[in-house]
Amino acid sequence: MMTFKQLEAFFWVVQAGGFAQGASKLHTTQSAVSKRVQELESVFETPLFDRSAHRAKLTEKGEEMFLLAKQLLDLRDVTVERFQRAEVLERHVRIGVTELTAMTWLPRLVSAIQARYPRVIIEPHVDASVMLRDKLLADEVDLMIVPDVFDDQRFLSKRVGVVEHTWMCKPGMVRRRHRIRMQELAEHRLLTQDERSGTGQLYNRWMLSIGIKPEHTVFSTSLVAMIGLTISGMGISYLPRKCLAPMVDTGALEVLSVTPALPVAPYAAVCKGDRPSSLVLSIATLAQEQCDFGRIFQTG
Repeated sequence: MMTFKQLEAFFWVVQAGGFAQGASKLHTTQSAVSKRVQELESVFETPLFDRSAHRAKLTEKGEEMFLLAKQLLDLRDVTVERFQRAEVLERHVRIGVTELTAMTWLPRLVSAIQARYPRVIIEPHVDASVMLRDKLLADEVDLMIVPDVFDDQRFLSKRVGVVEHTWMCKPGMVRRRHRIRMQELAEHRLLTQDERSGTGQLYNRWMLSIGIKPEHTVFSTSLVAMIGLTISGMGISYLPRKCLAPMVDTGALEVLSVTPALPVAPYAAVCKGDRPSSLVLSIATLAQEQCDFGRIFQTG
């Protein structure tokens, strides 16, 4: 008789790219995973992997089984989530977040998830927005919380909040004046995020839309690196205003008054739209409730 454990072992061997990787995903041993796959092959009396090559690859029947296993496991998860009480639901949920979420309200979100679903284990993935999008499409994360810049029909998106960015620099780096025109600011070295960053995409496109093409630009995908480079005086950068207010108050950073002002950056919780999980959708709603980019490392 076929079991979900056998299907799960087979699915993760294929999905993760090997028996060892599948065992790691299932938090079991490689021998246990191999045994379950062999049992599944015995049930249908057909090989699912061609083991004659150096690396096991799926047979034609294995390809069919992989698609069916995915559908059956998804249906199982939907059924469990719909009928099992929240306090006893057991799942691993992989959430992709950018650095800004990780360093502000991610602890709040995890606490809220644990309060509602005490047996659900959260596996965080911190990366740039484009990398998280690719992981979501590859089913390597279940949900991503990123700047809302991906207009993709394959996704379901729920707006969770906005981030106010402002131009900052090392105190005294720019001659003080009431307001600086963006064209003047662009004559300085600007520290910006590249196209792998959702925020980078948003503001790079915004600058082009108002006719600004900075000549001296240093790109980075790391927000922490940008903060450090800005403090060191290497250039002027757009940084999240509220959560860095303490650094402005202590004199590590200076806020510049620039016209036109930067638009706010909307953030969204995004999942794939072809098979939305009720648990993932519930976590997206929790993200909407807990979202707060105003303070560093919030716990409540």
